[in-house]
Amino acid sequence: MSSADDNARSGSGDGPGGRDDAWTALDEARRRGAGRRRWLMLGVALFLGYLAIRFGARLWTEKLWFDAIGYSQVFRNEMLARSGLFIAGFLLTAGLVWLSMRLAYRHRPFLPPGSIEPDAMERYRALVEPARSTAFNGIPILIGLFGAGVAGSQWKTFLLWWNRSDFGVKDPKFGRDIGFFVFSLPWWQLVTALLTMVLIFALVAAVVVHYIYGGISLTREPGSRFTSAARLHLSLAAAGLVLVRAAAYWLDRYALTTKDARLITGIDYTADHAQIPTKTVLAVAAVLCAGMFIATIWTRTWRLPVIGLSSMVVLTLVLSAIYPTIIANFKVNPNARALESPYIVHNIKATKQAYGITNLVATNQQPETAAKPAERRKDAAAIPGIRLVDPYIISPTFRQYEGQKQYYQFADVLDVDRYKVDGKETDVVVGVRELDQSGIPAGQRNWVNEKTVYTHGYGVVAAYGNQRGDEGQPNWLASTMPQQSKVGKFEPRVYFGEMSPNYSIVGGPEGAAPAELDYPDSSTGGERRTTYAGNGGVALGGVFRKLAYAAKYQEYNFLFSDSINEQSRILDVRNPSDRVKKVAPWLTVDGDPYPIMAGGRIQWVIDGYTTSARYPYSQMSSLDSSTEDSITNNADNVRSIREGSINYIRNSVKATVDAYDGSVKLYAWDEQDPVLKVWRKSFGGTVLPLSQMPTAVREHVRYPEDLFKVQREILGKYHVSDPATFFSGTDFWQVPADPTRAGSGQQPPYYLSISMPGVQQPTYSLTSSYIPVSSGGQSRQNLAAYLAVDSDATPRPGQPNGSYGTMRLWTMPRNVTIKGPAQFQNDVNTSNEASTTFPQTLSVFMQANGDRVQRGNLLTLPLAGGLLYVQPIYVKASGTTGFPLQRAVVVQFGNKLAWGVTLENALDDLFGASAAGSDDDDKQPDQSDTVDKALSDANSAWTRGQDALKKGDLAGYQKAMNEMKAALDRAVRLNGAAGTPTQPSPSPSPSPSPSPSAPATARPSAAPASATR
Repeated sequence: MSSADDNARSGSGDGPGGRDDAWTALDEARRRGAGRRRWLMLGVALFLGYLAIRFGARLWTEKLWFDAIGYSQVFRNEMLARSGLFIAGFLLTAGLVWLSMRLAYRHRPFLPPGSIEPDAMERYRALVEPARSTAFNGIPILIGLFGAGVAGSQWKTFLLWWNRSDFGVKDPKFGRDIGFFVFSLPWWQLVTALLTMVLIFALVAAVVVHYIYGGISLTREPGSRFTSAARLHLSLAAAGLVLVRAAAYWLDRYALTTKDARLITGIDYTADHAQIPTKTVLAVAAVLCAGMFIATIWTRTWRLPVIGLSSMVVLTLVLSAIYPTIIANFKVNPNARALESPYIVHNIKATKQAYGITNLVATNQQPETAAKPAERRKDAAAIPGIRLVDPYIISPTFRQYEGQKQYYQFADVLDVDRYKVDGKETDVVVGVRELDQSGIPAGQRNWVNEKTVYTHGYGVVAAYGNQRGDEGQPNWLASTMPQQSKVGKFEPRVYFGEMSPNYSIVGGPEGAAPAELDYPDSSTGGERRTTYAGNGGVALGGVFRKLAYAAKYQEYNFLFSDSINEQSRILDVRNPSDRVKKVAPWLTVDGDPYPIMAGGRIQWVIDGYTTSARYPYSQMSSLDSSTEDSITNNADNVRSIREGSINYIRNSVKATVDAYDGSVKLYAWDEQDPVLKVWRKSFGGTVLPLSQMPTAVREHVRYPEDLFKVQREILGKYHVSDPATFFSGTDFWQVPADPTRAGSGQQPPYYLSISMPGVQQPTYSLTSSYIPVSSGGQSRQNLAAYLAVDSDATPRPGQPNGSYGTMRLWTMPRNVTIKGPAQFQNDVNTSNEASTTFPQTLSVFMQANGDRVQRGNLLTLPLAGGLLYVQPIYVKASGTTGFPLQRAVVVQFGNKLAWGVTLENALDDLFGASAAGSDDDDKQPDQSDTVDKALSDANSAWTRGQDALKKGDLAGYQKAMNEMKAALDRAVRLNGAAGTPTQPSPSPSPSPSPSPSAPATARPSAAPASATR
């Protein structure tokens, strides 16, 4: 046998057997490649199927959620708007790009002209041709999806335009209704921007295809580089693009009304005399340039379009940059005050209208600093708003006294409200006892317990705002489990709150043993359990719903857990703010929801704002920075609004969320707001008329903090109405930094019941202070103004919302220096302990117990024609288990500073001990009283004080010291009445005995000296 046969038989060499093996190997490789492709395609299909299931599950569960809560039209209308714009954006973008590529390919030359290029271009075409069909369809689809995403995301802009209405106010420059700028202009700018993007994509696609298939050649003679078809195609596409830019230039004229200038927002002198004419010229030039592109069809040369584009570039550079700069530097700057005055007037007027600060009750009377003590003390006793319980500090104390278990918690910042207690309206600090699943014992942390047992919080804890217990703890109005309350009866269970878990599964068959933990029962040593009986959430009956939620939350227990039955309901989207945002996605929501007890339920009240950044001439404001303060920087449940800049805002909606069933109600608080009218037309029936708001809810409605923060920032400048003064900026104000929390932000506003000048009865108000704007690196801390807005919406005759929303501004005279919050805090921090009684006792207490001081909210209250500063002082034990207790109060009126264990002590020291009496000089002396008796009374009071100090009873000590001071004053008065020289009153002992654990050096003086600084 030959070697060839051997080779063939062995499959090697070049014989037939070798070729067969090679083909076999090739077939095997092909089969392996095909197998890998099939597995790859299967993997891609499975992945896409997984995404489709997740998307479908999320979409269906969203619909179930909206149907359950009664806002299905919101889901429907939003989906219609989103999907409609998505489809329109896709068809427009993909269609134009596909059409541009198809036209370029269809009108390609049969044989590319020229003698050098064909071989090279053939190679390119050979590479492209196998994927041509995929590219010609895939590229438009990808670009179309991008355009669709851009269009779909602008559904709010579309709905505002589609349902637009008028404001009834015209802008001063163009004479157009404000509604055009707010509703129509953003839409047309979006259309021009989208068309610009689409036409650029289409033009680029046309150039690429024409080049690949020979319609464009850079190697041919200059006159023949473009075929007739390519020239026609590109010239029309470019003309369309330039025409769209002409429309954009024209619309930019109107957009200048909200452009931030150096001095104001809106059109200033430079914009009016340089930028608006420039935009007009550029729009006309763009139209002419588009005509030059079209003329190319007949001229068969690009000379005219090149001239047109070059001219556009030069015009844009000269007219948009150089010319306005020349006008600003050489015309405006030397004469700015006179030239900018009319535009400043427009800006001031529009800003006040846009921010709702046109109706301002202003006064500039000089504050009293030396009113009669009896009058001041009487007025102080009549004000219910001297709130001592600081909602920003007291939460750990609520948790310590009323938390009961580790799985309950209170918000970092509590809320202030008012309730009628024993027939009298009382300021109250309120906290909701919410569930904290991080406090569940580690051994009990599992899916069943977290999702079906620990499902809700329980009850409300409320304390008097102006009272304290013997040890400085709050004085409770509502507390304990089961719920006890002096503010009415209500369902105490909290299934929807600020700290609720992401979802819980509740409910069960009738008669079955309750599974949900209600509260620990101290009477039985066990637990009280309950079964949810509300209509909140989505029913989980049926395997498909379980599958949908299992896919949404990626949790198989939905399918296999025995804890889920036909009566089970899933509660999700449980944060009150999130629920309101979901049913009203067009609202900007206040950062601090607050609880009320009304209608037999705990309800959360959330303020909703309609906003815009398109109000002509109105000053732009950043919601983030204007709503930020020392509280939002340090608390989890109170947040600043992080939604960009605005120049129009209305508190158009007040929403309630039921803490038990999660039901959401939206009430039209400002029914005249044009923006709200448009959204009500877009989502008909979702916003209820104000007349349907229950009276029990309206009684607790308050002026929203975030709106007030924005308005107070604007008023810092726009209290000035004279354009010359505004231009100079010499009378601008700012909100002071919070002196109680150094470096943490500006001072927050405070809810207080106060009487502003000219107001007879105390009114529940939201208040803030101003100091002059810092200049030259120097900060002046004296009080410039005091702002308050009435927050009581209780209906009155002729006033359906009471005096709610009335803003009152008290401007301090410039020739008088009134101490600001920081200066008061400085007086407190540097007060001479050797000259006052109480700070020394506080020092003794602190040294003896190793505690530390926390300064409470610094309140400023109008009083007897002047201003009273009040600050509670808290003492917190060191260590992680410490919690603050109120141990002192410091007050100041004018330049006089006084301390006390209680507010009564401090006011007695500041104004005199009699709450309703007259001056001591007007009283007839008691004939039976003598100097010796007065000194004996002082000695007895001293002894009582030392006994109280040894027991740690600071309130008793302070009371005794006040009595001793009153007795010594009486002795001095009696001595003077007897006609004998006044002698110093001897102390019963040189120094008091310190408390048992106090250092010997920390001893208060024998006799109380004046607290005046």
